[in-house]
Amino acid sequence: MPETKHKLSVNHRSILDNMSTAVILLDAHLNIQYLNPAAENLFHISYHRAQELTLDKIMFFESSFSERLQQAIDHLQPFAEHATKINLGPNHSITVDYMLSPLQLSDQDTQLLFEISPMDRHLRIAREEKLLSEQQATRNLVRGMAHEIKNPLGGLRGAAQLLERELESDNLKDYTRIIIGEADRLQTLVDRILGPNNLPHKTDVNIHQVLEHVRHLVNAEVAENISLKFDYDPSLPEIYADPDLLIQVVLNITRNAVAALNGQGEILFRTRPQRHFTIGHVHHKLVLQTEIIDNGPGIPEELLDHIFYPMVTGRADGTGLGLSIAQSLINQHGGLIEVNSRPGRTVFTIYLPLEPKDA
Repeated sequence: MPETKHKLSVNHRSILDNMSTAVILLDAHLNIQYLNPAAENLFHISYHRAQELTLDKIMFFESSFSERLQQAIDHLQPFAEHATKINLGPNHSITVDYMLSPLQLSDQDTQLLFEISPMDRHLRIAREEKLLSEQQATRNLVRGMAHEIKNPLGGLRGAAQLLERELESDNLKDYTRIIIGEADRLQTLVDRILGPNNLPHKTDVNIHQVLEHVRHLVNAEVAENISLKFDYDPSLPEIYADPDLLIQVVLNITRNAVAALNGQGEILFRTRPQRHFTIGHVHHKLVLQTEIIDNGPGIPEELLDHIFYPMVTGRADGTGLGLSIAQSLINQHGGLIEVNSRPGRTVFTIYLPLEPKDA
């Protein structure tokens, strides 16, 4: 497609680039002239690639919507619709509000401004804020309980040790050793519940080095019928984070995925940037999105809303602490972990802000 002569001014483009609403500029033939970063995120396509396409190449729509577009151009009449679904792929639709605004500038052909505001985004923000609030409240409660348990455990273990010294019978000492061993096991469990108390030791980290470290580590542990694949975006900048804590987070999630696969399946590590993205109630210009995807049986629906709570697990041999700790560690970095699951596809998504060191 030849380069369009209808250029946006630097000021206008700067304004559109910083909007959270997805904006697409179309010519009279529905060729894409411009899309802002929010639209790049929504349609998973870069501005450079989109310039060569018509609108129907990045979203699927029926003939009635195509007629609506043409009417807006032909009659110079704006058109808006609320809470309607648009299809981004054969099996991917989202609910949006949209506005079609024809633009008729002097000595220029008619253009069409297509503004899309995903309602899913507002629902996601509300869900994230609720998750962060509940996570903090639950963690405070559990930490308080863990501290209350920790104090008598020390006394219990000490008393068993003193008793053992007074006993002459080895048979009776076996009982005190059981008490000491169980006290130590509970102490370890309590320490895991309390989690790390130190602040993250942040440095510049390449997320792909973290993922590759975990991938090779887990690859040595799993059965031959489990494959660990990757799909990385090499353009991503380094992130300012604690590499050891990120490794622990990815390792916890990946080992859960391995357990879910039960000896056969696939795990995919995928990274992508997200521009003008909101985590909870905080807006970020650039966010790192890391996905860990498996094709296992999925997470039971009754566990899905509580999966990051301590002591919640779907495995008989699980403690239910791995995901809770992982969420806490990512929260310390200003990020969040989300999960979506259905039979055959479970996706854990880690969002981390890509902010300057002094932010």
